[in-house]
Amino acid sequence: MTTALRFVVSGGASGIGFAVARLAVERGARVVLFDLDAPRLQACVAALGDAALPLVCDVTDAPAVKAAVNHAAQWLGGIDALVNSAGVDSLKPLEQTDDAEWAHTLAVNLTGPMLMCRAAMPHLRAAGGGSIVNIASGAGLRPLPNRTAYCATKAAVIMFGKALSIEAAADGIRVNAVCPGAIDTPLFRTSYEHSDDPARTLDEIRQRYALGRVAAPEEVAEAVLYLSGPGASYITGTALAVDGGRTFH
Repeated sequence: MTTALRFVVSGGASGIGFAVARLAVERGARVVLFDLDAPRLQACVAALGDAALPLVCDVTDAPAVKAAVNHAAQWLGGIDALVNSAGVDSLKPLEQTDDAEWAHTLAVNLTGPMLMCRAAMPHLRAAGGGSIVNIASGAGLRPLPNRTAYCATKAAVIMFGKALSIEAAADGIRVNAVCPGAIDTPLFRTSYEHSDDPARTLDEIRQRYALGRVAAPEEVAEAVLYLSGPGASYITGTALAVDGGRTFH
């Protein structure tokens, strides 16, 4: 069981975010899930029961984020752990990336975590400290072709967390990043399902990894729960690669 009993998870209706929420609930936590997909969010919360609350929220909307985080803190009775999992991909060469797509990728992948952290900090401080885990990417440690916008934002969110960890340390708030590799999520599947030969593309992706496989979201959730709990009490400012070895393979 984790002692971080009050979680807020953005992007909580699918993929890594939902895996984190489900594992946290299984270990005794209460969780508020943020997402834009209202039907899927309701279905996820129904699966988690009374320990979870759904909040439809656009993480790029500063007033909405502040109101939703305050609502979450009131329902939970405080916040012990924030997990920023909401994110978007951008798979195309830079010259084909228009201004709107660049701005949207930046808004969701970098500004979103910033707004969530800024809104949650007072509640974490009031709780006597706590944990923030930003879901970055192995692509923020070792780049991929045709993903300039995505790689740039994921590298930026890693450095954002490192800088924030220095600011937040005096309040007992730890800030870390998890950098997943190929994880079987709806977002990951978009990277190969629309190619000319999806099976071949997926096989090429697997070959980038020392372990030679795609991971389940629960494997990343385990790392997130570890960083959110007492076992990681002396860990802050890190970027933990949960990537099957891609960043060194």
